[in-house]
Amino acid sequence: MRRRILRSMLTVLTITTVVLGVPLIYTAWLWVEDITRNDLQDRLDRIATEVIGQEQQDGMVRGGLDTRSVGPLVPKDGKLTVVYPTPQDNASRLDVGVVEVRDPLVESLSMGTSGSLRLEVPSAPMHAMQRQAVAVVALAVLVSLAAAAAVAVVTARRVADPLRDVAARAARLAMGDFRPDPRRHGISELDRVSDVLDSATVEIAGRLQREHALVADVSHQLRSRLTAVRLRLDELSAHSDPAVVHEAEEAMAQVDRLTEAIDDLVRASRDEDAADRDPIPVMDELSGVVEEWKHPFTEAGRTLVLTGDRTLSAPITAQRLREAVAVLVDNALMHGGGTCTVSVRTVRPGNAREPLVCVEVADEGDGVRDELAPHIFDRGFSAGGSTGVGLALARALIEADGGRLELQRRRPALFAVFLGASPTSRQGNVAVTEPR
Repeated sequence: MRRRILRSMLTVLTITTVVLGVPLIYTAWLWVEDITRNDLQDRLDRIATEVIGQEQQDGMVRGGLDTRSVGPLVPKDGKLTVVYPTPQDNASRLDVGVVEVRDPLVESLSMGTSGSLRLEVPSAPMHAMQRQAVAVVALAVLVSLAAAAAVAVVTARRVADPLRDVAARAARLAMGDFRPDPRRHGISELDRVSDVLDSATVEIAGRLQREHALVADVSHQLRSRLTAVRLRLDELSAHSDPAVVHEAEEAMAQVDRLTEAIDDLVRASRDEDAADRDPIPVMDELSGVVEEWKHPFTEAGRTLVLTGDRTLSAPITAQRLREAVAVLVDNALMHGGGTCTVSVRTVRPGNAREPLVCVEVADEGDGVRDELAPHIFDRGFSAGGSTGVGLALARALIEADGGRLELQRRRPALFAVFLGASPTSRQGNVAVTEPR
């Protein structure tokens, strides 16, 4: 920010200096020449007065022109040429000063019937003065530019540093740092932003505290109810009918998994260091999800298949990944048709430096209608009579670990979960099909 502000200000200052400095330098050059020529014209006027003063009543200069009064008016190293009328040949020429002037600066004066004057002086002294004047003006321009650049640096720091502080504070707020910051910068707009951040900090901290308390209360109540259910099922496990015992054991296993899932979700909701998670094997985590959902698919006369590269891993919370994919598989069971395929592979988007792990859930049903596709991840939106929470929850779980959930294809439906690949993931894609 500071660099951009400073660069913009210096650009404006440089353009202003060039626009004003170049004409000023040219004016100084012409000013020295005008002073020199005005001095020569003044000398010619005084010489003309002396020459006219030596004329007789008939307008002639008799006995030759007396140069004693004219000589002191001729500059050093200069040459004066006087043409005046005489009775002998009506016009005489007289040179006063040096014989020849190299690279002369010439000024002339016509005296009408009294003749004419021509004064020549070397132009070198004038050019030296012009160069000195240009140097003085250029130095003044450079000093002004340096002073303006110093002011620009101070101004850029004065503006950029508060902006950087406010941006850093907003970043800390986004990372969960809700400590108040009493610093103000004396800039009304930025101080107003700081006041708003203070209010947002208090509001967000309060809401998070209430949500954490609610999560703790809900998880406690759920665990209590699940414990009661498990006790009832434990009593059924002592039934004399082996079929009842089997179903009771299966139900208790489901209760245990649900209790573990609740505990994992509560821990994950309090875990803010999602960026530094250890990579987990994606296929191993999804195998349990597919195995759990195979029975409902079999009862519906459909097939659930898992394919992909078992070597792929991604830095994501295992429970979040399982819950999100379970939502997608449940969605395919409820609204899709045919075989549901869960595949794991690597992809490299055009703007990504590293390959990503992609988990795709596809089925062979009618897909998603065009009018429903833009709202399919909106919380509370449902076209099939459900709560409208599942897909919104799945996206939130994936995004909590820095991933992305998208509807890649509408007909038939294909949902894709993009996860950051770990450095140990291979870029190949070996198909492995789970037994049905």
